This record gives sequence, C-alpha cells and structure tokens, in this order.
Amino acid sequence: MRPPNAPRLDATTYKTMSGSSQYRFGVLAKIVKFMRTRHQDGDDHPLTIDEILDETNQLDIGQSVKNWLASEALHNNPKVEASPCGTKFSFKPVYKIKDGKTLMRLLKQHDLKGLGGILLDDVQESLPHCEKVLKNRSAEILFVVRPIDKKKILFYNDRTANFSVDDEFQKLWRSATVDAMDDAKIDEYLEKQGIRSMQDHGLKKAIPKRKKAANKKRQFKKPRDNEHLADVLEVYEDNTLTLKGVNPT
Repeated sequence: MRPPNAPRLDATTYKTMSGSSQYRFGVLAKIVKFMRTRHQDGDDHPLTIDEILDETNQLDIGQSVKNWLASEALHNNPKVEASPCGTKFSFKPVYKIKDGKTLMRLLKQHDLKGLGGILLDDVQESLPHCEKVLKNRSAEILFVVRPIDKKKILFYNDRTANFSVDDEFQKLWRSATVDAMDDAKIDEYLEKQGIRSMQDHGLKKAIPKRKKAANKKRQFKKPRDNEHLADVLEVYEDNTLTLKGVNPT
C-alpha cells in the first residue's frame, strides 16, 4: 500500500524523478535532432527554450530538466550555439556555409591551402538544401570514395589543372604495379631497365666539416701558488732565466 505522503507515480513524476539521467539525455537528443533538421531546412534564427520545447512537443518536462537544459546542457553541447544573451539557441554546424557560393569558396580554400577534401556528411549537416546545391554545382566538385570507410569526400574541381595524357602513356602507367614493392625494389627494377635518374633526387644529408683548431700562441701564466715570488719578473729569452735585481753570470 502506498504511503499517504508519497508522490503520485504517474508519467509526469516518473520523468522528473531523481536519477533519471537517461530521460534527460533523451530530451536533449530530441532537441539536437530537431535543431539539425531545422537548420538543414533553412531555418537558422535562434529559439528560446520554451519555443524549442513547444516545437519538439516536450512541454510536459519537469522544471528541473528545463533548468538543466537552459543553463547547462544546451550551452555545453557541441552541436548547439547560444546567442550572446544566452537565452536563445540555434544549431551549430561543422562549417558556416549557407549556399553554393560559400560551399565553393570553402572548397577552394581547402584546395589552395592543401587541406584536402571535405566529408560529404559534414556538408550535408552544414548546408541547407544540400542535395539541390550539390546537383547544381556537380561540374565544379569532385567526389572521391574513401576506401577505409566508404565515405564520400568532396574536392574542388580545378579545371586549370586539366591536361590530356597520351593513351600509350596511360597504358604503361596502369600496367606498372608497385603496391607490394618497397623503395629498394623499385630502385633495383629501375636500374635493370637502365633508369638511373632517381638516384640524384631526394634529400641529401649534409656532413658537417670539422673545423681545424686555430693555432694559438702559447701563453705562460704566472704561478699562483708562489705568492711570495710576486716581485720576481719572469723573462724567458734564449732559455735563460733572469731575476729582478740579479745579474746573469
């Protein structure tokens, strides 16, 4: 039998019970998913916490969960961006791109700086109406499938780098397989074919030259231990020691 002072165990109190962290993060996940979909549809203006809960049909959450969302969870989530006032929130994409022009500018910058390509998943998350934009810009973009995980990578299609290759050269290029060969085997193969030009390429280690010791004139130092001979003048000339006040014999 339930104690008289015990709270009612209905759906509302169950959701707001202490220790229901799984429920809290479920509410947060639903909000983040809604914010992403909303951004992809072109709606990027920020919303208050009440507007977000209304749009996600979660107005029945408890006050403690609401406070947690507004003061902690949404501020710390990497996919959510808070407004300067801190009371409104919007989706935070991987890249700040809004149309085809900004997408092409981003791809060009990656190409010029040698940063490589961009994941299609990141573009789909960041760019509103992504499929339509990619279709219109298909001639300016190269799609490459990454062998490791089969994910598509976008590259800028630089038409200024296009050039025609002779068919005979293409056949020779494709017939040469070097997947299972290391550098030593490749050098050995080239040498057998009479190709020795690669030996002159690559980094060469510079061997530092040893500096010759400079011929220093030998200097004689005054003795430090015989302080009582401080008044003696040492003169070395023709291997003869001359003392002060003493005539040589």
